[in-house]
Amino acid sequence: FALAEPACEPYLRAAPYCQICRCDHMDGLLYPAKRIPPLVKSDIEQGKAAQNVPSSKVDPLLKSSMETTSASLSSDFKQKVVNILLKYSSGLWANALPKLYQDIYQLKFPEGVLNNLELLSDVCTVDHISDNPKKAILYAKPQRYLDENLNVPEKVQMHDDVKATAEQQYEESKEQYPESLTVPPLVTPAEGSLSVLVVELNNTNEVIIRYVGKDYSSAQEQMEDEMKEYYSQNPTVSLVQSVSVGQIVAVRVEEDAWLRAQITSVEDNRIKVCYVDYGFSEVIEKNYVYKLGKQFYSLPFQAAKCKLAGLEFFCDDPVLVKTVELQTCSKIFAVEILEKSDIPLLVLYDTSGEEDININATCRKALYDKSLELHLQVDAIYTNVRVTSVSSDGSLYCQVPSKGLSRLSEILQKLEDYFHYKTSEFNVSLPFCGKICLFPYKGKWARVEITIVHSSRALDVQFMDTGTVASVKVSELREIPSQFLREVIAIPPQAIKCCLADLPLNTGMWTPDAVLWLRDTVLNCSDFSMKVTKLDGSKGTAHVYLFTPENFPDVDHSINRQIINADLWKHQKDVFLSVTSGGTSSTKVTSETVSALELTSLGPEKSFTDSVKPALERSGAVPTIDMPPPLPLSKLGEPMDVYISVACHPGRFVVQPWQELHNLEVLMEEMMLYYSMAEERPVNIEKNKLYAAKVENKWYRVIIKGILTNGLLSIYELDYGKHELVSMKKVQPLVDAFRKLPFQAIIAQLAGVKNQQWSEEASVVFRNRVEKKPLVALIQAVNESTNSWDRKIVTYLVDTALPDTDIWIHDFVSQDLVEFSKVN
Repeated sequence: FALAEPACEPYLRAAPYCQICRCDHMDGLLYPAKRIPPLVKSDIEQGKAAQNVPSSKVDPLLKSSMETTSASLSSDFKQKVVNILLKYSSGLWANALPKLYQDIYQLKFPEGVLNNLELLSDVCTVDHISDNPKKAILYAKPQRYLDENLNVPEKVQMHDDVKATAEQQYEESKEQYPESLTVPPLVTPAEGSLSVLVVELNNTNEVIIRYVGKDYSSAQEQMEDEMKEYYSQNPTVSLVQSVSVGQIVAVRVEEDAWLRAQITSVEDNRIKVCYVDYGFSEVIEKNYVYKLGKQFYSLPFQAAKCKLAGLEFFCDDPVLVKTVELQTCSKIFAVEILEKSDIPLLVLYDTSGEEDININATCRKALYDKSLELHLQVDAIYTNVRVTSVSSDGSLYCQVPSKGLSRLSEILQKLEDYFHYKTSEFNVSLPFCGKICLFPYKGKWARVEITIVHSSRALDVQFMDTGTVASVKVSELREIPSQFLREVIAIPPQAIKCCLADLPLNTGMWTPDAVLWLRDTVLNCSDFSMKVTKLDGSKGTAHVYLFTPENFPDVDHSINRQIINADLWKHQKDVFLSVTSGGTSSTKVTSETVSALELTSLGPEKSFTDSVKPALERSGAVPTIDMPPPLPLSKLGEPMDVYISVACHPGRFVVQPWQELHNLEVLMEEMMLYYSMAEERPVNIEKNKLYAAKVENKWYRVIIKGILTNGLLSIYELDYGKHELVSMKKVQPLVDAFRKLPFQAIIAQLAGVKNQQWSEEASVVFRNRVEKKPLVALIQAVNESTNSWDRKIVTYLVDTALPDTDIWIHDFVSQDLVEFSKVN
């Protein structure tokens, strides 16, 4: 079935369990893994056979060309391809092969091979999925075929003793001429929790780093310990007599430590070397340079170069380079790899504090034009102030007339004129946190900074000059043209974060009535006066009094005093919901409860997904559909591809139908875009009713399971099977457009094992075995319920990841976990 690209991304790491084929830039195909349960295998194999392109359909001229050209592919190239395919037992998409080949071997993939995949048919099976020759899955052939096909054409067979003699001579030659040895290239780490040590930099496009981890820094430390032992126990190891530029050597440094180095220049007895595992250079005497033992050639050089994302255009700016150097050198950072190449593109994060700091974005501030910065003064009064945004905690953002604001208006007008005919040329192709882009806002362009990337289609941004936070589509963002980039980046953000003075701090979320009152009062007026009473540098917040023109400078009639007198800003006990003895919920909020959502004028109508907005307009915000239809299940005993979203123990886990995951991803993105544009309103909350709830920056379809007296709600995520606690301020009505897709979470129990009390240790082992993995389910029984989310199935689970063996999870549980539980 067809999948949009963002839905595929979370499951790419499930390659051993499924096959994912990206047919072009936007869509792909997902198939179950090649190894499947015996009862379904024949059907799938017949389907695959039908999809294969018959050899009879290959044009004779093309076939002749293939046969001729195949001989020109070296056996070394084919062996490298085989080495890659052996790592992907469930197959590899042909389009992915060139990039993998280049990343692993640092060699260019031969042109034309993708167009004639039959050139590889002697070492792999080519499984075509359409008439397009590039749309195919590649599988390594069994070893006996590889041994035959990878032999040289002459099929030279060496006698064992001759072969042994040749190998011995080769080893001796390596001892005598170590310069003939090569060091394997450094492979960029796979995605995951990565850290790097920044060594030094000449510019932001050539930052010297070292990867931190088991196969990197730890392996290097082990090698250096072995070098120290080797050279201390082998005093006969000779000095390098004849040195040459590019030679790899061992250098003795202080305290009998030994490092690998490469000679970069020679002058008499003084040699300049670069320490290849650290990235810095030094001039040393010749008597410190020794031959490098062959065993120390196996580890790739650990010093690598990288580029810092978002700073490429300014890479040589001396102020920026100095700032990056002070912020990063000799420090370890978490890293996000955006592009893997010879010089990868990275974002660095400092995770040592309570909040992660984006180092790239922090260093970019060094490019601000100091003359355009606005420095507020305590007790100063500012006029013609415009409030641009009000947050749910009562903080607000203001614009104050300044040189920077005038300059911003000028440059945005230039961009408006420039983009009049050229906007499509500047689509954002690589969004990342901290990146500054342009976004259409009320008919004009606005500067935004990406704060969260949810998927390849949707992300969160903060408007730099109004403070507003919103979820938008990637397709709506535009790159800043290079000729305007320095001017745009040089202007500091024009949104000043403020809070109203004389209101107690740390009150958390304001009541919806208070937030609405403040928004209605301040957002519709563009001519406030503002008095600064305090500057909090640690939080970057100014404490202010706000005055309307008719009330300035009467403090008693300031916005601050008005909201205090209205008694709306603070939490009150009677604003929380309580549960009566009868189990029904009630509320003591005196204002009329509003269940409809009002959309803000944040952006043009195009800001909403094309599919969801018309449905919302037709149905309105008041739900008319009570429940979505129940999720259809496969027949008893028939295989069903599933994804395990939650696993508590064999007696309770949650499965999602694999074929519906794309639809769920689309729904989640549409909910995020919709609710980020919706004004927060008080909601009449009732137990066992459907709502939308925000959990960690995403919106979920939930049912309220409990209402707590501290303002928290116990919710159940109907598509993922998780229980969460959220603030009632994070809950909104679930509109009709989001009630059509069946709830995706199915509560399940493992068949084939006795129902029992599972120990904590056994539960952890089971969870690690199945959670967040795609498996095959064979349902044995269905226990229906009045509520679709309470329906429960009893099912076998089968792991089909291995090429030759299917693992039935109940066998794994029976053999290991039951005994484990008895012991405990």
